[in-house]
Amino acid sequence: MGLNWSEIAAEAAEETARDLAGDISSLTTMTDREINELFPKPSDKQRLAELMEIVNGAGSRNDKINGIVDNIEDLAGVILKVVAKI
Repeated sequence: MGLNWSEIAAEAAEETARDLAGDISSLTTMTDREINELFPKPSDKQRLAELMEIVNGAGSRNDKINGIVDNIEDLAGVILKVVAKI
């Protein structure tokens, strides 16, 4: 029986999403479970990681604001979920 590449890829994507949730939760007060509930899709977790990179990155407050504004279309959904959580 040959390898089921679709199944292997799906399992790898799920593992990556779990790892990303764990990495994010280690940087926030949210648990892995909360992150997975708020951001069930790997692409949502990636956007959350991008937002956190901007917010926690070096640079002035204005640099961070500009980084968010420059990426607002991609980050808006994540921002809404995070703000609703708090």
